[in-house]
Formats: sequence, C-alpha cells, structure tokens
Amino acid sequence: MDKRTPLYEIHSALGATIQPFAGYLMPIKYDTIQKEHMAVRNSVGAFDLTHMGEFRVTGPDSTAFLDNLLTNDADVSNGKAYYSTMCYPDGGIVDDLIVYRIGTEEYLMVVNAANLDKDWAWVQSHLTGFSVKVKNESDDTALVAIQGPKAQAVCSKLTSENLEEIGYYEHTTGKFAGVDALIARTGYTGEDGFEIYMKNQDAVAVWEAVMKAGEEFGIVPVGLGARDTLRLEVGYPLYGNDIDHSTTPVEAKLGWVVKLKSEKQFIGREVLEQQKSEKPGRNLVGMMVTGKGFPRHGTPVFSGDRKVGIVTSGSIAPALGEAVCLGYIEQGFQKMGNELEAEIRGKRIPLKIVKLPFYTNGSRR
Repeated sequence: MDKRTPLYEIHSALGATIQPFAGYLMPIKYDTIQKEHMAVRNSVGAFDLTHMGEFRVTGPDSTAFLDNLLTNDADVSNGKAYYSTMCYPDGGIVDDLIVYRIGTEEYLMVVNAANLDKDWAWVQSHLTGFSVKVKNESDDTALVAIQGPKAQAVCSKLTSENLEEIGYYEHTTGKFAGVDALIARTGYTGEDGFEIYMKNQDAVAVWEAVMKAGEEFGIVPVGLGARDTLRLEVGYPLYGNDIDHSTTPVEAKLGWVVKLKSEKQFIGREVLEQQKSEKPGRNLVGMMVTGKGFPRHGTPVFSGDRKVGIVTSGSIAPALGEAVCLGYIEQGFQKMGNELEAEIRGKRIPLKIVKLPFYTNGSRR
C-alpha cells in the first residue's frame, strides 16, 4: 500500500495527477509541466517533498562516522550543509544526498525517497566502532520546498529569521508559519529557494501559509514532473537515471564531492583514487539535441557505426525551448562541440556535446 503525505488531500482537491512514486502517492503535475516549470524559473513554486528520507545522526563520533560513510567532508561549520555521494567499496554510488550540520554532535542526512530503505540498511551496517546514534525520522518529517527568484520574498513573510543572512547551503532553526522548522537555503532546481522541514502535523498549516503568502507573486504548486525538468536543465544528476551502483562519482563528474586530497578514509576511496588518476573510460556529459525529437533514458549514442555511450536523462527544456539530455560517453568522444547521434527505433537523431549547465540564468545564489 502506497503511503500518503500529509498534503495528499490538498493535492487531490487541486486536481493533481497523482501516481505512485517511491512508496508514496505523489503529485506529478497540477497544470502542465511546462507552466509549473516556468513559474519556478520566473517567479515561485511550492513542492511537497515529504517522500524524501531523513536520518538524524548524533553523538561524539558523528563527524567521524559521516566522514567514513560519505565522500565529502563532514566537518563543516554548524548551520552549514553539504552535498555528497555515499559509495560502495567498489566506488559505485549508494546514493547522493544533502547533510545539514545542526550542532557539534548532530547532523541531519536527507536521502532520496526511492533509496530510503536501502540507505537506512547501509547506514545501520556501518555503526560499529563509532559512538553515534542514528534515528530514522522519515515517517515523522514533512518537507515543503519554495523555489524561484521570488522565494525569499514569500518566505520572509512567514518567519522572523533574517533570510538574507542565510547563504546558499546554509540553514537555521526557528518558527516558520508559526511552527518549529528547519529553514534551509537549498534546492535542486537551479533557482534560489528554501526547503522547510517540519513535523507531519504542521505540514498543512505551512503549505496553506506559503500559498497565501505567495499569491501576490503568482505562486503555483509544482509536481514531480517539473521538478525533473528543472533539475535536468541545470545538469543535476538523478539517482536511478544518471547515477546508481553501476556508476561512480568520478564518472558522473561529481569529483568535487570526493575529497581525495584530505587524509580521511571513506568507503570506496581506494577505487575512486585509482579511477581519478587513470581517468575513467567514460563520463557523464550534457548534449543538446540538434534534430527533431528527444532521446530518453537508455537510448544508445553513436559516433558513426560505433556505439560510444548511452543517454541517461532526456527531455524538452522548457526555459530553452530545446531538447537536452545527459549521458555517459566514452573517453575520446567527449570534446565540447563533438557531434554524435542517438538511435531511436532505428532512426538517428543528431546531438552535440555542450557545457553544463544547459540553463545558465537561474537565480540560485
């Protein structure tokens, strides 16, 4: 039985297209994906992301524990957040996630919804040797994201916290719409915005307050469909499409979250170190579709008669009016401007490798 978020009845009343996703009944769209997408690019939109997973890590060894588990450095200042990958010993990716440092001995890990059970089992299996406690708060936590260039204007109406002082990938705790919340300047859209974490019972009040505060800016509810096109336009990878156990962060061009220059030892380090020094045989690249149609996940990519890669994500980019895709391409065929072809049902569609992100006019700070 798929779960319902605390906002399910609101989504249903709004006429959303609701489908099962990661164990939840989630809104895919309310209007059209394009309209919701452009509302976030031009003004502001609100997302229900309650399906995401939250693990609270506490204890004197919490930093050491996360440093062992994750490729990025855990020792950031209180009030900061960081993006990281979590890898298997073979360098493959367990998940990509955001970690918020709440205090000296306290962190909040936010993991992908589809990986929640797998991630929880993985985290639990690596507790030995660390003075640390990990609590799965996923079923008790709601998450509402407000994204777009007008996001701060909307959120400032609902909190006395000085949002101007919260930088990108920073957060604070305080009252938001009258309830206790973690207020984070994070998101996965390429736009400025905030992600608000609260107890389930407070979700409806927060959502209604956000929609009312955003009326003057034309705020719209946004489903998972536009969330996907927004992240693709700015070249952000999606677990299950662009990254998974069969890919490494070095191959996925996420080497910037793999801290090989530090002394810390983390799961998968040896393999990733070797792969970086030898250069991987393939990398994730951005490709603009120069013909008609667009390739989707799994479409093969050719250079002449040679198959040189595979598409992992593809869609029309609403803010650009063109089709774009991400995909893994062999070394030697990755030069900017290189022309390739995707093959769909025996028909070739021309592609050109371009620099990421595709969309560069976002309001993200």
